[in-house]
Amino acid sequence: MTEATPFGERLAAVFAAYGRLCVGIDPHAGLLDRWGLDDSAEGAREFGLRVVEACAGRVGIVKPQLAFFERHGAAGYAAYERVLREAKDADLQVLADVKRGDIGSTMDAYAEAWLRPGSPLEADAITVSPYLGLGSLEGTLRLAESAGKGVFVLAATSNPEAAPVQRSVLQQSSRAGSTIAGAIVSGVTAWNAGRPDVSNPPMGAVGVVIGATVDLAAAGIDRDGEPPRPGLPVLAPGFGHQGPSASDYRTIFGALADGVLVSESRSILGAGPDGIADTIARRVDEVVAAGA
Repeated sequence: MTEATPFGERLAAVFAAYGRLCVGIDPHAGLLDRWGLDDSAEGAREFGLRVVEACAGRVGIVKPQLAFFERHGAAGYAAYERVLREAKDADLQVLADVKRGDIGSTMDAYAEAWLRPGSPLEADAITVSPYLGLGSLEGTLRLAESAGKGVFVLAATSNPEAAPVQRSVLQQSSRAGSTIAGAIVSGVTAWNAGRPDVSNPPMGAVGVVIGATVDLAAAGIDRDGEPPRPGLPVLAPGFGHQGPSASDYRTIFGALADGVLVSESRSILGAGPDGIADTIARRVDEVVAAGA
């Protein structure tokens, strides 16, 4: 596929070819130690390259957590860029977990850094924060659309301190009466449905982040209605280490399940350099069986 192919089409192709497992690349200090690597940019680079090697040909998408590279400064970014190149050479889609969120030209600059074709940091998709208003991301969504990229907007995360904010009910909005999380999901769904240049895409280019441990009803997110059209990509972290099994994704997400990326990091990375490939293969089989 060319880079201009819409992200939603590429994501649907990944689901068809490899299933929906998304493997995190999280070189935090504890994992580097368990892998026998130094807590340094060089260690993060070697860790990332080994994860990419284990994923190649087994899954279609990886999710580097940029904070664990960024903490090593410029050398950490160089390490990420090397991992990024190797992932692209292995035909992996790269979802950069950057969680950027700002307004105006500042947010536009973040979008150019991570989504502009030819940028040293260019990824296939990124995560973003909408808590300066979903409208503050419009420039990012338009750049993603023009470049064939994807964006995943934080909606309902698994950390308990987020619930009071994300479950708060909007008072002044076109979606007044909805929770913040529910309004974000509705807003993203409407954006995808309103794109004038695509007649019937299998997946939208813009998705949401919903943790696998989130009580969707309490968060104001409908899992029982009609599936969104086009399909709504859902990055669902929290499988494995936080409790839910990858095979539970349909039970958890209901009508949203067709768009779910089953994201696992620590439960896979904890297998170590000698066990990670076999662990990935087993998890892929579990997810595929759950969707059959």
